[in-house]
Amino acid sequence: MTSPLSPVPPAEPQDVLLPLTDAAIFLVASVNPGGEGGVRDLLGFVDGTENPSGAAATAAVSIGGEDPAFAGGSYVIVQKYLHDMAAWNALSTEDQEKAVGRTKLTNIELPDAVKPSNSHVALNTLVDADGNELQILRDNMPFGNVGRGEFGTFYIAYASSPAVIEQMLENMFVGRPPGNHDRILDFSTALTGGLFHVPTSDFLDDLPAMPAAEATVPAAETPAGVGGPAGSAPAGGSLGLGSLHGIE
Repeated sequence: MTSPLSPVPPAEPQDVLLPLTDAAIFLVASVNPGGEGGVRDLLGFVDGTENPSGAAATAAVSIGGEDPAFAGGSYVIVQKYLHDMAAWNALSTEDQEKAVGRTKLTNIELPDAVKPSNSHVALNTLVDADGNELQILRDNMPFGNVGRGEFGTFYIAYASSPAVIEQMLENMFVGRPPGNHDRILDFSTALTGGLFHVPTSDFLDDLPAMPAAEATVPAAETPAGVGGPAGSAPAGGSLGLGSLHGIE
């Protein structure tokens, strides 16, 4: 059943192309379109709706006085997600909206009374001790390859602290509470990911001295779970993205 607030949106291009790929379409080129605020992702929802702007955006992405040696820099996370479009499109519009936490056509956040606790919006909304929302700046990039039937999203986000991004990822993959993972992860798989520090140009112009090299651990003495086989426990509190969700 479709929500009365959300008329069925027009078909997405990939929904029209996918049934035809085996019979009529040959890959000539793969186009990776960029995204701006208000552009819909391949799941059919508007992306980056909650992005801050102006001074709020600067504050959200810039390291401040809490880490003066790196002030003015930022942190960026990049993850590659592959979507199971057939499974996603098999959901009703209402069920898709419950997974995301927003209406599909009108892009309105669902009321708390009906928004599931495992929706993407619910798990990615963080507040500090004073009740202020902790924000990041998303600049996602959809991608697709019709010839291989692959469609997904490069999740790209900037923040003033990696702690904000890491908490969002923990909420998504582990759950809040644990086990209540992000419903979107039933249709989207994280294949790769990395968190990077983005220094200022002034920092790069006057680099600090390199720290002393740490002693390496011989291979025979490497602790279990460090560089071990797939499925071994990750070290250092890593979430093991790309392998955590769905492991039995």
